[in-house]
Amino acid sequence: MVDIARLQSALRRTPSLAFRLFTDGERGRGPASLAACFAAKEAAAKALGAPPGCAGQTWKSPTTTPGAPSLAASGTVAEAAARRGVRHWHLSITHDGGLSVAMVVAEG
Repeated sequence: MVDIARLQSALRRTPSLAFRLFTDGERGRGPASLAACFAAKEAAAKALGAPPGCAGQTWKSPTTTPGAPSLAASGTVAEAAARRGVRHWHLSITHDGGLSVAMVVAEG
């Protein structure tokens, strides 16, 4: 769960943060979508049993696509998923009351 205004404030305060957290395609999205994207990345890390940065996982490695939400793993996250036998990702995203919430299921 991500507070949309809080993430937006953090990105205004520290512009380089967007480059550390989001891919080029993700950075072009609006505040609610960026918050949902961040929530999805965090949920993917938790589905793998570790927050990003642990075991070499990076924030840019799980990416989301707009519309019917989907999550794709690459790089360090794909490697961690392969070690755990993950073959499919299921992503659900919602926004309400200034919050973006994402749930990820990593299926073997």
